[in-house]
Amino acid sequence: MSANQEDAKTKQLRELMEKQILLMDGAMGSLIQEYKLTEEEFRGERFKDHTHPLRGDNDLLCITRPHVIKEIHMRYLDAGSHIIETNTFNSTSISQADYGLETLAYEMNKAAAQLAKECTAEAMRKDPSIPRFVAGALGPTNRTASVSPKVEDPAFRNVTFEELVEAYTEQAKGLYDGGADILLVETIFDTLNAKAALYALIELFEDPKYPRIPLFISGTVIDKNGRTLSGQTVEAFYISVSHAKPLAVGLNCALGAVEIRPFLQQISNLAEEFADEGLINVAGGCCGTTPDTIRAAAAALKDVSPRKIPQLPPYLRLSGLELLTFTPDLNFVNVGERCNVTGSRMFANLIKANKLDKALEVAKLQIQNGAQILDINFDEAMLDSEASMSKFLRLIASEPDISRVPVMLDSSKFSVIHTGLRLVQGKCIVNSISLKEGETDFLDKARLIQKFGAAVVVMAFDEEGQATSTERKFEICERSYRLLTEKVGFLPQDIIFDPNILTVATGIEEHNNYAVNFIEAIKEIKARLPHAKVSGGVSNLSFSFRGFDSLRETMHSVFLYHAIKVGMDMGIVNAGNLPIYDSIPKEALDLVEDCIFNRRPDSTERLLAYASSQGKDKKESTKTVDEWRTTSVEERLKHALIKGIDQYVDEDTEEARLNKQRFPSALNIIEGPLMDGMNIVGDLFGAGKMFLPQVIKSARVMKKAVAYLTPFMEAEKEAARLAGGFEAEETHAPKVLMATVKGDVHDIGKNIVGVVLGCNNYKVIDLGVMTPCDKIIKTAIEHNVDVIGLSGLITPSLDEMVFVAKELKKHGLKIPLLIGGATTSRVHTAVKISPNYDHPVIHVADASRSVYVVSSLLDPNAKQEYAAEIADEYTEVREEHYASLRERKYLSLEVARKKKPVVNWSRVTPVAPTFLGARRVEYDLAELVPYIDWNPFFQVWQLRGSYPTRNYPRVFEDAKVGEQARKLFDDAQAMLAEIIAQRSLKAVGVVAFYPAQSVQEDIEVYASEEAREGEAAAKFYGLRQQAEKATDEPYAALGDFVAPKGSGVKDYIGLFAVSAGFGLDELIAGHKANHDDFSIILAQALADRLAEAFAEKLHADVRTKMWGYSKDEQLDASDLLKIKYQGIRPAPGYPTQPDHTEKITMWNLMKIKEESGIELTESLAMLPAASVSGLYFANEHAKYFAVGKITKDQINEYAQRKGQSVEEAEKWLSANLSYQ
Repeated sequence: MSANQEDAKTKQLRELMEKQILLMDGAMGSLIQEYKLTEEEFRGERFKDHTHPLRGDNDLLCITRPHVIKEIHMRYLDAGSHIIETNTFNSTSISQADYGLETLAYEMNKAAAQLAKECTAEAMRKDPSIPRFVAGALGPTNRTASVSPKVEDPAFRNVTFEELVEAYTEQAKGLYDGGADILLVETIFDTLNAKAALYALIELFEDPKYPRIPLFISGTVIDKNGRTLSGQTVEAFYISVSHAKPLAVGLNCALGAVEIRPFLQQISNLAEEFADEGLINVAGGCCGTTPDTIRAAAAALKDVSPRKIPQLPPYLRLSGLELLTFTPDLNFVNVGERCNVTGSRMFANLIKANKLDKALEVAKLQIQNGAQILDINFDEAMLDSEASMSKFLRLIASEPDISRVPVMLDSSKFSVIHTGLRLVQGKCIVNSISLKEGETDFLDKARLIQKFGAAVVVMAFDEEGQATSTERKFEICERSYRLLTEKVGFLPQDIIFDPNILTVATGIEEHNNYAVNFIEAIKEIKARLPHAKVSGGVSNLSFSFRGFDSLRETMHSVFLYHAIKVGMDMGIVNAGNLPIYDSIPKEALDLVEDCIFNRRPDSTERLLAYASSQGKDKKESTKTVDEWRTTSVEERLKHALIKGIDQYVDEDTEEARLNKQRFPSALNIIEGPLMDGMNIVGDLFGAGKMFLPQVIKSARVMKKAVAYLTPFMEAEKEAARLAGGFEAEETHAPKVLMATVKGDVHDIGKNIVGVVLGCNNYKVIDLGVMTPCDKIIKTAIEHNVDVIGLSGLITPSLDEMVFVAKELKKHGLKIPLLIGGATTSRVHTAVKISPNYDHPVIHVADASRSVYVVSSLLDPNAKQEYAAEIADEYTEVREEHYASLRERKYLSLEVARKKKPVVNWSRVTPVAPTFLGARRVEYDLAELVPYIDWNPFFQVWQLRGSYPTRNYPRVFEDAKVGEQARKLFDDAQAMLAEIIAQRSLKAVGVVAFYPAQSVQEDIEVYASEEAREGEAAAKFYGLRQQAEKATDEPYAALGDFVAPKGSGVKDYIGLFAVSAGFGLDELIAGHKANHDDFSIILAQALADRLAEAFAEKLHADVRTKMWGYSKDEQLDASDLLKIKYQGIRPAPGYPTQPDHTEKITMWNLMKIKEESGIELTESLAMLPAASVSGLYFANEHAKYFAVGKITKDQINEYAQRKGQSVEEAEKWLSANLSYQ
């Protein structure tokens, strides 16, 4: 049945309602009370020994006193009821739990429906001319999903959406199996409860055993203002549930017939026509009514014609507590953008600091300033996005001033959107989905969104990428529209297209028409895709003019003026700051419109010139090489440093040295023009006006100049010594000791920080990698250093940093300690390292932050205050961390195992690899280049674009970093070509396949097929997720993706270790001899990229050739980077397999060191550093996951299985412990 077809029973009822008004029955409880049943009569024989009192559990009477319920049903049928409700108002497992009868929910509902069905059959035998139907009643339960039962904790809920869905599914199955003709979701006081019931029914109707039957919905208002208990107006309530396509919607209970009349009228005016033509008119009684009431109603309505329902205009309707309708006269709708951690630093900081009351004020202020929809986004690496979304939405629900408007659930992670959908009682917007991952993924997400009744933003993005031309924008939107309306059944008005507002005036000619293309796309969408809406992120338009805020606001105003005229409906924009179109000066207006409409080839230059004249100093004209070469030697040296030009450095340095009148000693040159130039570089970098690649090129010039002068300085010192004079005193520069800690070999980040500090007049003492603690302490004392910086990439380095901090304290040192590296964090630094040292310990996120931190620590006027601020901040971080540990809930390992992923192994036939055992592999570097993921490369250099130009290759278009990214990429391409041509690096590795079977979380590996029944050659030990989830997602372990031992299914596992770092030390040594930090860091970054590309290429060959379980795979490199293939390759030490000691098993099993030369350090880092290792899983169900925090019961068992002490296991898994 298609999404818009109606079932036979619905058609029958609809046709009846075209001819007459149908009557339902009246109260059940009032009539039961007339029987004055005792506790014993409620219990019956079956429940005579039940532990709970049962008197008052009216629904139980369907089992213990069925004749009573049948008599009541027959009295209503005899009074003229066409439809009788089952006696199941409280027959969910949730409500029955109060009586200790939750396990009887299905039986109660089935029995109740069977009783009612017997009664309607009997009535129709008496008088076949009157049609009779059974409505299976699904009551509201005694819980509220939208309202906290604890006044002191507004985020608390005593029931979850999932629990409600489970309970309602069980109830609906019982009613259906008992013969119900209609399902009635009734007495709705909390719309979110109703949405859970409707979700359960929609899912149930997808089961072939439960084809769709008619659906009735009845809400209840609690006061004369017409609000539900959870605060919704009747209009908002109706829009929130209309996606379920009910045949009838009404109100019952709480108010009398006269008082309820105006609210019924509102529903009548709103009710959407069902299928082609709909007539909705059903009358009945509720609390206190009797068969006499129904008999009187039947007589009164006998000659009344059923009312025709007018067809509603196809407007987009959204709801919070109140309704928002996109009528033709509605102005442009503003979406509040500040509850977005990626778009508002203030909001992000409030969320991270757990200042949720202040975060709610941000939301409230937006609505006060005119936001009609609230965008909510928690996409931030250090946040648990699902938990943050969940808590914030629950808090919003407790604030009527906020929750009155609809929300836009905004996330790049669909799991976060899914979490949000289960917490919103109104009709919201999902932002967003696209065809990026193909039609199947698109349709799956759309169908899920539809089950929750949300509208959806669709990006103009498909498998080929983001649309830029008008034609492509419309082509993708039209394709999406057809899929949504024809295959999913989406209402056209619930589809909101975002055809991509892209940046104009970037200097790239094809970008000049982007605004025109968007506006033209709106025209096409509005003309050819009926009722669809258009939205967009307006600030993207003007990224090229960052810093010219006034101009940007003018551009936004002009763009919106023209976009709204052709049909743009809504958008994310700070509308309060926009100038009025008619008030924009004519000169500015003409220039902006020339740019937006691409009316002149020089429009960008003219607009920039105008902006500079209005808001900033005019930029200096670019000097030619000849011009700067004609300036003084001091100016030439400074210019070369700032621009990173090393072509003339020796020549200019020598000219300066020969000018003894100006520079009596070589040291004067360093402390004069060279340091002057580096100070400017440091200031520009600190202000965000220079980028890291430029800074490192500047450092290269500085080092070459110093290297040229060094022999002359040594000669001057010797001459001074022989003459008995005084040597020129070198100005004291603060000293920073830097080291990658013992056992770790990664130092790109450390090297970058060292260069940046050097550019800011700090003397850097770099101890390199794998530095023992005693060497760090000895060097610090010997050189009297001012700051120590520790770096590390792998998780065992975190423990080593703690050890260094303890040793510094033991030796009585008072030197500030800086912590950095990929695996480090502010939280770990505050919780684990800082308490072990009595002096400042500070986490430094990246190189750009290092200068500020060091200068603050060494400024005699500021250091005490700065250190106190950090200490207070870290105290707060620790308190929040420990509080979060106490708040988090975990499943026991036993329970988590019961909720593991379900794989039907009887239907799985694993493919055998083409060989078993280990083999050495060596690839030509040229083969790896197409597999390079360049995004991490740019991250190393801190070149981060902004959406939509964040990622490679769009980063080249970014207004801020695009030019530098292109230059850096060109430098990388040149070095890469040289490395390949000269074979400077070598790509070597080992790959292996073995028979394998799982035993719970663990995986046994066998030397051969014959050895499966014997002793395992090795065993990989796994860990299972235990942190309680807000969804029904399973609790995974890697062992779940290998066939269990004893299942009869023969499975396999793959292993690999690859490196592209052989030869890197020699390559770096050559650059070091040339004082070329830029080339050193560039070579390291390229080696890392080649190693990852090697792993990607090898995995592709494993899938298609060596293992061959995906022989027909046809994926390009970009598809591989998006993990569109079957199978995974988790690495020990990473979230899916966090225990680094599992590498030891790999190395011993495959003889990796002997076969490839890749070694393990004492902390189990791989050497060379540019190496990657992991396991291969082929199962189609295998997916990456994070083990996360685990509890003591799992650690104890894990240590026992591995033959480790608990202390040893805790040491290697310290980052995963849920306890201290």
